[in-house]
Amino acid sequence: MSPHRNGNLSVKPLQEFVLEGFAGGPQTQALLFALFLALYVVAVLGNLTMMVVITLDVRLHSPMYFFLKNLSFVDLCYSSVIAPKALATFLSSSKLITFAGCATQFFFFSLLVTTEGFLLAVMAYDRFVAICSPLRYPTTMRPSVCACLVLGCYCGGCLNSILQTSFTFSLPFCSSSHIDHFFCDVPPLLKLACADTTINELVMFGICGLIIVGTTLVVLVSYGYITVTILRMCSGGGRHKLFSTCGSHMTAVSLFYGTVFVMYAQPGAVESMEQGKVVSVFYTLVIPMLNPLIYSLRNKDVKDALRRLGQKHTAT
Repeated sequence: MSPHRNGNLSVKPLQEFVLEGFAGGPQTQALLFALFLALYVVAVLGNLTMMVVITLDVRLHSPMYFFLKNLSFVDLCYSSVIAPKALATFLSSSKLITFAGCATQFFFFSLLVTTEGFLLAVMAYDRFVAICSPLRYPTTMRPSVCACLVLGCYCGGCLNSILQTSFTFSLPFCSSSHIDHFFCDVPPLLKLACADTTINELVMFGICGLIIVGTTLVVLVSYGYITVTILRMCSGGGRHKLFSTCGSHMTAVSLFYGTVFVMYAQPGAVESMEQGKVVSVFYTLVIPMLNPLIYSLRNKDVKDALRRLGQKHTAT
């Protein structure tokens, strides 16, 4: 960048960024590489297993597991958008990412993480219809409706991603090329801009807040009705099974929305980069790793399907 005659810096388009990641020497970077690799491998294996089991087992061809398979697909994709590049930067001295690569990573991450939020809300609605209106469930949640709901989740994620990406990458970046993060995300990118980012921050907080509040309301209202319906049931065994199934989803919802709210939907989120890195590890790698475990370990149907698939593989 060259100075103007008035003393200001001229704004030249950046061709690449530097992902600073986490501070520390070679040993720290090696430990982080091992941690990220372990989390990513478990996430990939777990989500692939869920997708394969649900696809191959006819007994799991129901709306609930259709949504769960899509959740596993989204988890697999959005952890894959982040982890490989982060692993490469831990072993590299340059830690470079091109401007186009940064924008692409940001776009797909934003698309997939927003889609996951919508999917979790749709899954809560699915459980609401199944438990509170069981006679209408086959009609209400017929395959065409389920497909439209999933498509709507992706469209909502794509719309948010287009808005966030266009607002963020239309800013002039001139203060530095060093991103204080291990991937391209809104808060650290806004800190590099040499223009007023108030509108961008309002857009981020507004859109993320609207999405989080809207989908959380769907979840809370759905589970409010579900809880009342379950408590009215006479059968203790049926009550326990339903609470177990719904408990898995509520655990996944709490983990996801809690971390996303801390990162994007509170004032001051842009300022706390060190906290943001730790929180980001949780929702980019830990949650995608935990979701298959949550849904398999607490779900009798999935465990039975895994056992049948294992027996079939052993027999052949």
